Parts: sequence; C-alpha cells; structure tokens
Amino acid sequence: MNKKNLKIIVFTAYFLFIIFSFILNFNPGKEIGNNFLDFLLDMLKILPCAFILIGLFEVWVKRETVEKHFGDESGIRGYLWGILLAGTSVGGLYVSFPVAYSLYNKGAKLSIIFTYISASGICRIPMTIFEASFIGIKFTIIRFLVSLPLVIISSILLGNYLTKRNYEIAEGK
Repeated sequence: MNKKNLKIIVFTAYFLFIIFSFILNFNPGKEIGNNFLDFLLDMLKILPCAFILIGLFEVWVKRETVEKHFGDESGIRGYLWGILLAGTSVGGLYVSFPVAYSLYNKGAKLSIIFTYISASGICRIPMTIFEASFIGIKFTIIRFLVSLPLVIISSILLGNYLTKRNYEIAEGK
C-alpha cells in the first residue's frame, strides 16, 4: 500500500466516523465534526486573503528592499523588523510560514526568518491584547522581556548552524 492510498483510507475513515457519529448520536464524534467545521470555516475566512496579500508582496516588494531590512547586512534592525512584522500578522503560523518562505526567496537572513516565525507564535498584537486583558499587563511584559531575547538568541544560533552547513529550503513539488 502506497502513501497516497493510505491517506485516502485515513480521510475516508475520518469522514465516515463523523457521519456515523451524527447518525448514531455519538457525542464525541459529533464534537470532533463540529470542531472540524469551525476550524475549516476559520481557515476559509483567513487564508484566501492572506495568500492574496502574500502574492502581492511577491510582486510589489523588491528583493533589494527585503535584503536591506531582513538580509545579512541588516544587523539587529532585521530582528526588530521581524518581530514587528510578526506582531502585526494575523492567522498565526498558517500565514507566517508562507510569508517566511517568501522572505527567504527574496534574500532574508535565515536567523531573521526564524525570529519572525517564533515571534509570530508569541507576540501577535491581537493575542497580546487578549492575554493582557485576562492575565494582566505585568505578566505580558515579563513574558515579552523573557521570551523575545530567547527567541532572538536561539534564532541566531540555529541560523548560524544551518548557514555553516549550506542549508537551503527545498522547492515544493
């Protein structure tokens, strides 16, 4: 059995489980189906707009601009730009990975890309406001003061490690 057939079998079994859960009134299966539908609708609201913006970024933003602000010569400014860009993004990591790939293709430094991806997981503005309103502004500030330097340091270490080994992101099929 090859991978393609296995995927088809798994997806078919999943959807049959959901369908039979609704027919037989099996609550855990119904909840799984409702969660899947909620997630699907959320993604359909975010991803098309995000991919249009990423496409416009690919066309409108020059490689030289990305290299200047996110490239090898950008210094600490590149990391700050990465954090700022991550803070303003929506859609979480679903959007951050395609943006990171686009930045990589336009000449961004690998460690700055890692900073961007990590920061988009921890410091998006909507998430930060939500966190501060529930847990408190003091906690949010302390979390930023601890996590952002760690993100930058680990990104630099990982970026340098992969750069020394001439790592390149593989092209999609």
